[in-house]
Amino acid sequence: MSENDVKITLIGSNLAEVGLEFIYEGETPECEGCKVFKVCNNLQSKKRYRIVGIRGSTVHKCNVHRDGVCAVEVIESPILALLPAGRAIVNSRILFESTCTCSECDNYELCCPEGIIEGEYYLISKVLGNAAGECEKKFRLKLVELTSI
Repeated sequence: MSENDVKITLIGSNLAEVGLEFIYEGETPECEGCKVFKVCNNLQSKKRYRIVGIRGSTVHKCNVHRDGVCAVEVIESPILALLPAGRAIVNSRILFESTCTCSECDNYELCCPEGIIEGEYYLISKVLGNAAGECEKKFRLKLVELTSI
């Protein structure tokens, strides 16, 4: 992690804990006119982030978070996903597109993980092994760690 990867943002003070992962959902109508709007809404919508540091102890009033918000340092968090074994090559760049429609399958959450943006490119940073369960479509799947490019 380089210093360039770290972003400063605001999060509900009761959620501010190093190691917490979250998916930024974007601004809400209650954010309109807020004096800290730009700092609070400086992340990319639908991406997964991890808190790596807490900045000071100042708590800002917020119309969304009852206990206010505080400054935290975040990085984009790697995402675990299942890919067909033939595409699971460390350091390869992939365009993530999930075509799985088997929402009842045990693997569905890893085949269509939250925090992935369909149509974006990702780097396969690690191949972690075989899928824990069987694919309903009988694909041979590998568990990988993806990072944004």
